[in-house]
Amino acid sequence: MTSHVDILANQRNGTLYTGSTTDLARRVWEHRTAVTPGFTKTYGVVMLVWYEDHPRIIDARIREYAIKRWRRAWKLALIEAMNPDRRDLYLDLNQ
Repeated sequence: MTSHVDILANQRNGTLYTGSTTDLARRVWEHRTAVTPGFTKTYGVVMLVWYEDHPRIIDARIREYAIKRWRRAWKLALIEAMNPDRRDLYLDLNQ
């Protein structure tokens, strides 16, 4: 089963959230619809701006925890490399 690390944002250069999951489309949908209370609901962090696939959830979690310790500038550079326009990549997941 493929796992994913993701970064969500509330706007360009806004608040960032890093997470990991085995079902990226479902998890982003949960953030977008504010199904559970927490950081993403409080700050309106609903745009998928970056993600990365991993073969196992443990690999995704290790990468997630590493990225969470990064400086903000490094995270923005990671996003910029994959998604320079900062499009909402969630729209591409269901196609």
